[in-house]
Amino acid sequence: MKKLKVAIIGQGRSGMNIHGSYFTSDANEFYDVCYVADFDETMLKKAQKLYPGCVTFSDWRQIFDVDVDIVVNASYSEMHYSVTKELLENGKNVLVEKPFGRNRYECDTLMNIAKEKGVILAVFQQTFLAPFFEDAKKKCTNGKIGDIVAINIKYNGFSRRWDWQTLQKKLGGSVYNTGPHPIGMALGFLDFDQRAEVRFSKLDLAMTSGDAEDYAKIILTAPDKPFVDIEISASDAFSDYTIKLQGTRGTFKCTPEKYSIKYMVDSENEERPYIEESIRNENGDPAYCKDNLVTHEESGEYEGNAFGYATAKFYESLYYHVSQGKPLAVTPEIASQVIGVIETVHAQNYIPKKF
Repeated sequence: MKKLKVAIIGQGRSGMNIHGSYFTSDANEFYDVCYVADFDETMLKKAQKLYPGCVTFSDWRQIFDVDVDIVVNASYSEMHYSVTKELLENGKNVLVEKPFGRNRYECDTLMNIAKEKGVILAVFQQTFLAPFFEDAKKKCTNGKIGDIVAINIKYNGFSRRWDWQTLQKKLGGSVYNTGPHPIGMALGFLDFDQRAEVRFSKLDLAMTSGDAEDYAKIILTAPDKPFVDIEISASDAFSDYTIKLQGTRGTFKCTPEKYSIKYMVDSENEERPYIEESIRNENGDPAYCKDNLVTHEESGEYEGNAFGYATAKFYESLYYHVSQGKPLAVTPEIASQVIGVIETVHAQNYIPKKF
């Protein structure tokens, strides 16, 4: 198997800790990191130890002049569009980190340039391939909890941030930074229906040191589909699930590590036709309408997570797309739809810039 030559732009948490962790793992059968670009000389020295023999650049534009199969754009968020645009215009295949862009216009522009230049454009949204999300999608359709009436997604925690991801000028904030994961999953539950719309949104600042939001509530829906309630919060100390599905026969909830499900089977429960009269007990006194359902409960743990496992699956899909033209597991069009939601949410919630 011929390995593809890779260049990485950026050696921050994403470039080194996510992409780098994959490239240096046993799961990587497909790529050789040949070039690394970063403005920080200390990080370039670290890269040379991580990828023996790689060539390092202090200016990412030097990548224009080298032979490389794919460029990983793990630069700062506000640079994703401009850096990717120049790379594509110079004939390079690009994998860009999320967020794909600031708005749909930027995403569409990049997709059009890639098409015109005959090069590949991919967006790193690996959460679609995480075991917990794949399992939740199956639970939506296998009928065990009936028809889905509501979906809740929480990416919550109790923490403070004071880095560049808290600044609007750096395209920071919870919706651009964390949002592509839950918003992408929400659109996935809605089958990426082009009629999906933001029915409600609220952004706020709770525990951040910057001027970009660290609380978001977003409700999405589409015709003939359930609503999806998304919450991204830095001030929730008691969240106990990431995804919850409420159906006509039961409930499923999960975190990236484990799941629980409680459901009923119609044949095991007596049918209850409605009555108009008040319910009374054996003494003739008013009684509460209470049903003792026969239910079943299951629980388990997931093997693999949204980083190691899902990243490996994403890169495997990218390899066969670049080398053999097979379809991408996650397309730029999907990532662009995610940015469309983010664009709408920010348009609905003005937050003044302070820095």
